[in-house]
Amino acid sequence: MNRTDSRRLAPLFAKLAAEELDAMLVTDLHVIRWLTGFSGSSAQVLLSPERCLILTDFRYTQQVAEEVTVMDSLIIGEGYAESLAAIDTLRGCRLGFQSDRVSVRGHDRMAEKLEGVTLVAVEGFFDEFRMIKSDLELRYMRQAAAISEQVLEKVLPMISTRVTEAEIAAEISCWHRKLGAEGDSFDPIVASGPRSALPHARPRHEKFRPGSMIVMDFGCICNGYASDQTRTFAFGDVPAEAREIYGIVRDAQQLGLDSARPGMEACRLDGIVRDYIVSKGYGEAFGHSLGHGVGVEVHENPRLSTKSSHRLPVGTVFTVEPGIYLPGRYGVRIEDTVVMEDGGVSPFQRYTKELVKL
Repeated sequence: MNRTDSRRLAPLFAKLAAEELDAMLVTDLHVIRWLTGFSGSSAQVLLSPERCLILTDFRYTQQVAEEVTVMDSLIIGEGYAESLAAIDTLRGCRLGFQSDRVSVRGHDRMAEKLEGVTLVAVEGFFDEFRMIKSDLELRYMRQAAAISEQVLEKVLPMISTRVTEAEIAAEISCWHRKLGAEGDSFDPIVASGPRSALPHARPRHEKFRPGSMIVMDFGCICNGYASDQTRTFAFGDVPAEAREIYGIVRDAQQLGLDSARPGMEACRLDGIVRDYIVSKGYGEAFGHSLGHGVGVEVHENPRLSTKSSHRLPVGTVFTVEPGIYLPGRYGVRIEDTVVMEDGGVSPFQRYTKELVKL
């Protein structure tokens, strides 16, 4: 399997048996990328102990042959449901499908075409397997993080009173591709001044103003795997309160890194960092979760929130990204993507977390 070990299939088959399923239909392209290495924009995978098959169309005939070696491929001439109906081994099967990824219309079409097949709604079937990263996956994720850090070094000198947030965001996207990434893992966030207090601000055609904080949150895709990082900068001299808040967020983020231990509950790690920010009087200004898993998707399990039921075993990759946001004034967020190891977490990012004045 290109970029994926075929041994990944064995535990999936065991889970199929445990859930009394004969086969699983995979329609989520992120899972398909994780499972097979296929990077096209249209495909489905039929997963069963008897036969694994990736279905796609004529546009990807050569690509699927190059990227997928762990299973057979089928180039379809009509719809997916019609092509699946022609597979005799499915008749009489209990076929799981990703209920969180299949539309009502898609389900109805499968029910109509797949005579003799019992469709079973399944949610989160692959999550537990995707959470634990292999050495190869970790290598790709470190490469993605390294590219984004190079991009940060490229664009910081471009920030001046003559350019806009949108222009810097465009440079980030451009440099990601120039340095070898497939593209952004999400639309870059470049937010300055009062807009830095918007956790997911969209870059605007507004020029940077001295005395403002600038939040930059971006990542890229490398070999199918995402990176995610955030740093906050001072553009010129900023108010003492802004520097104080920066110090609180920096210390909270470091507390999160230092406190993480293999197997701990994600909600506990969130609570440790959140309690620290509360103790400094800014609990209401930290409204989002501490972090999230990263992999073939930039947001996946585990979730690090107050209500999370996930644990953080060795091999899990996630972000630690506390923030404080004061509406109308400024915001600060600092984020690393980390991997859980035997002794704690190791960040992918190396860029300083001291307040840099641009």
